[in-house]
Amino acid sequence: MSQPSPEVYEQGKGMDAHNRAMREIRSRNDASYDPREPTRVWLDEDNTPGGVVDSLTIILNTGGCRWARAGGCTMCGYVAESVEGGSVAHEDLMAQVETCLDYERERADDLDGGQADLVKIYTSGSFLDEREVGAETRRAIAETFGDRERIVVESLPDFVDRETVADFLERGLDADVAVGLETATDRVRHDCVNKYFDFADFEGACAEARAAGEAVDGDAEAGVKGYLLMKPPFLSEAEAVADMKRSVRRCAGVEGCHTVSMNPTNVQRHTMVEELYHDGGYRPPWLWSVCEVLESTADADAIVVSDPVGHGSDRGPHNCGECDDRVQRAVTDFDKRQDPAVFEQVACECERTWDAVMARERSYSLPLAR
Repeated sequence: MSQPSPEVYEQGKGMDAHNRAMREIRSRNDASYDPREPTRVWLDEDNTPGGVVDSLTIILNTGGCRWARAGGCTMCGYVAESVEGGSVAHEDLMAQVETCLDYERERADDLDGGQADLVKIYTSGSFLDEREVGAETRRAIAETFGDRERIVVESLPDFVDRETVADFLERGLDADVAVGLETATDRVRHDCVNKYFDFADFEGACAEARAAGEAVDGDAEAGVKGYLLMKPPFLSEAEAVADMKRSVRRCAGVEGCHTVSMNPTNVQRHTMVEELYHDGGYRPPWLWSVCEVLESTADADAIVVSDPVGHGSDRGPHNCGECDDRVQRAVTDFDKRQDPAVFEQVACECERTWDAVMARERSYSLPLAR
């Protein structure tokens, strides 16, 4: 991992004391990674404005998120998987892409047409930050996937502008920018997540994406996927649920944001959340909370989905252990069908415990139940 040395760009943004603590936590990581190997790749299905399609998800191994190297978000440990030195050469990044294409080719028989219509590219940082992924690489990736229908790239709102998004639209690709907004509440984003930008910046990113689509000739369109965080540290279960309900609706009300992905916090290594978890001060969200938010916002003017990573484990969103897989299947079903009736098909005695937690847990005495 690169040496955590904050730049002037990051100073004064976020909690400086937290950033100092996080740099110390991250410095304990001594793992190293091959710059020619992607962090992860997998095939799945995703709900898009064009319907449910096969998807190829790629997590490129880059030099990591610039904000994370300065300290970063309380829950995000992805920078710990980044390449030493802070940058990866164009040739190495394209070698990672080729490895992912090989993975897809080996499984072509499982895909309609032999390849995924949707490609999602994450970098554990900002794909549109040219210090992380250069313009040459961005354009080469746009050309590589120009025969697909849609591409999703991840970025902080700072780096979303019509010129960079246009690189994909000009290839005929519908392009979405996945923005880790985490919450529509600025105070929660600043104090619980330690992200420096405001909801207004998210709105600005949506406007830039729309402008890109309007400026490019052809039928390709650009939009934004808002990524929300269910239960950052320092919120009670009820506070987290209420914040997500408000955030989903506020995101859905922004022109250009067609999808809201609500992601429950999981305990990642080398993070502030992990420190709290080991000290008994944090429990990942209940899967019942995920269901509650999805069911209550099903009428929002956007596709609303969730991906409870690590469900059923102590470090991931979980209930009692007996019903976790059933509830997870209901969430997956909802993602594809957008029908809240799926949640009527799951029940468990532990829902009574969740009800008690929702009613009685307070943020000054977390967690009420493990």
